[in-house]
Amino acid sequence: MRILISGLLLSGLLLGSVAFAQQTTPPFEAVETLTVEVLATYPHDPLAFTQGLLIHEGVFYESTGQYGESDIRSVNIETGEVLRQFSLPEEIFAEGLARVDDRLIQISWREQGAIVYQLEAGADEATFVPDSVLPYSGEGWGLCYDGSDLYMSDGSSALTVRDATTFEPQARIPVTLYGLPVENLNELECVGEHIWANVWMTDTIVRIDKSTGRVDGVVNVSQLLDEATRNGLDGNAVLNGIAYDPEQDNYLITGKLWSSMFRVNFVPATE
Repeated sequence: MRILISGLLLSGLLLGSVAFAQQTTPPFEAVETLTVEVLATYPHDPLAFTQGLLIHEGVFYESTGQYGESDIRSVNIETGEVLRQFSLPEEIFAEGLARVDDRLIQISWREQGAIVYQLEAGADEATFVPDSVLPYSGEGWGLCYDGSDLYMSDGSSALTVRDATTFEPQARIPVTLYGLPVENLNELECVGEHIWANVWMTDTIVRIDKSTGRVDGVVNVSQLLDEATRNGLDGNAVLNGIAYDPEQDNYLITGKLWSSMFRVNFVPATE
């Protein structure tokens, strides 16, 4: 399992660096400090070790992890009901999820393979029968598709750009905040010219300019859970999961083993 590190320390460093740099760096290096405006709260399966979220034409998909518990599922957003589900072999620890045309691609943590599910037009697309496996080297954490390329995280401070058909690596993008590497990049969501990324073991989401790798926005979502709820969670039950809903122009976010999912806007933080 991944080695646990202090989420509070990482969050403090990220948010502290924003406050410091706003006073010491030129205007073109400005980083927007954001928070969340909660629009709605929905039930979420508290046993789901959320690794990837995805909305496509109103269909909500989720990839969940852990050895012996990993699956891919479609979910009713408003009720949290699991509509369809496919359980993976116990030796696979599932991670991020992306949709490319008529395919779902689900990566694995250490198994170095991306599972492809072919979705046939007009069929019950959520039967989730694996069609093939695309090999890759290293760990897999998060995945998103921008309509042209796939972007994948591996827990480091860089994103790998991959061919959407072959999964072959095309480029490596270092991600920095004021020139410093942002480690532990996890679940990803591609939206326009940006990639939103959870920073593992923190209450922080970063907004990355995908052309430069520079973080130009930092979101603090620590207010989503009250103290009692947070204290009752497992140590691994951290923020993870971002899905952009283009029909409503807002986001769904949750965490591993969280009993709630939140529909939010990312808005400027007020001092």
